[in-house]
Amino acid sequence: MHHLLRKQIVLLILLSVGVLHVQAQREIYRINHDNLPYYFGLTLGYNSSYLQVSKSPKFLQSDSIRSVIPGSSGGIAMGLLATLRLTDHFEARANPQLVIGGSKFLSYTLGITKPGEASFQKQILPSTLVSFPFHIKFNSDRIGNFKTYLLGGFKFDMDLSSNSAVRNADDIIKLKKYDFGLEAGMGFNFYLPFVTVSPEIKISYGLSNIHQLDPALKYSNVLDKIQSRMIVFSIHLED
Repeated sequence: MHHLLRKQIVLLILLSVGVLHVQAQREIYRINHDNLPYYFGLTLGYNSSYLQVSKSPKFLQSDSIRSVIPGSSGGIAMGLLATLRLTDHFEARANPQLVIGGSKFLSYTLGITKPGEASFQKQILPSTLVSFPFHIKFNSDRIGNFKTYLLGGFKFDMDLSSNSAVRNADDIIKLKKYDFGLEAGMGFNFYLPFVTVSPEIKISYGLSNIHQLDPALKYSNVLDKIQSRMIVFSIHLED
């Protein structure tokens, strides 16, 4: 996860340096764009998500499960963007999105198994989210057709897959439908003649315990908290 984050940050920095190198030779586009009171856009993104688990005291007392390891998977996101100018450097932004894919999974190593049961089990939890992020952006001064920004805020997620047949199987751990978390990131604005292209990377840190405990299920009763984590790389197209 950290390797992925470092790689994406390096790519963003290299891209921005290359653009800055040719800024002085370019025409200045949409010079009055930053004075608009509000503007809209579209978002396309890729995310890598996983679950952060905290084991319950029963884990140490249980002989049936030796280890629980969360895994990550990728998904795509599509959304709308609405930005409101607050001051010369601060903006408020809403970015509702549909996040498709990004299935979460937990890998279990069993200590005691039933006849015919494998000692390694993988709990796959398909996920389709409707996400409502709200951010405050801090913008740098514009240099030619380039600007960078930092952002921070919160999000509210609704899991549309929480009632699916796969997720409701008797031997699958249950996750709650709603989640709340904090987000932080950075991005760059590249001003083109008719659109602003903004690559962005952010970290999403779930605060809610989305584990719906099932005391009768061995995969569930050895866990206490389950919280969501996500790294998101997005491309915003702003008018």
